[in-house]
Amino acid sequence: MSGASAASVRRVGEHQIEEQGRAQRAVPIGVVMVGMSLVVWWPAFTLGAWGDLFFDQLLTLWAAATAALVFVLIERRPVGSKLVRALLLLIPSLWIVLSFLFNESEENLAVFLLALAGILVVVVGLPLTMWVLVRIVWPDFASFTRRSTRWTILGVVGGIAVMSFLLGVFQSEWLYCEEFTLSGNSEPPGCTPEPPDLDE
Repeated sequence: MSGASAASVRRVGEHQIEEQGRAQRAVPIGVVMVGMSLVVWWPAFTLGAWGDLFFDQLLTLWAAATAALVFVLIERRPVGSKLVRALLLLIPSLWIVLSFLFNESEENLAVFLLALAGILVVVVGLPLTMWVLVRIVWPDFASFTRRSTRWTILGVVGGIAVMSFLLGVFQSEWLYCEEFTLSGNSEPPGCTPEPPDLDE
């Protein structure tokens, strides 16, 4: 085999290996994108439909963030690289502490800020917590994903959150009150009653 032919075969082989590596990386990136979207849609929808966040959503976020925080604190990494992730994962716990300090029955600025902080904890904290968890479970994520890919993931997740919120805001246009009841939820304000069955 001539030198030119060998080089050509080598280039084809390298190209195939590169394509396989790209395909293998695309699957986990897709899983991350879908997983983060599944986590963020329901809190965003409830915020739009009920104008509030359910306690179980906040406590689920707190449990995941606290478990990840313990892992971050005990893993063997330089303190500087752990500090930012630890602070992000501490946000849900700080929100719970603030909830104990303020009485929600009082109408004052502190209570309003606390409610706003709760919304930010879920809307901002959920994607950030998921992002940190991905980096914990999959340490090589940042090394083989380009910056544009990471921004694409965040853009898709953010878009899903915004669309879910709007679907919640306009739930009366496409859902009936009975659908919420059947799914085990309370009826959101302004929901549309199901029209009477004319056959009865």
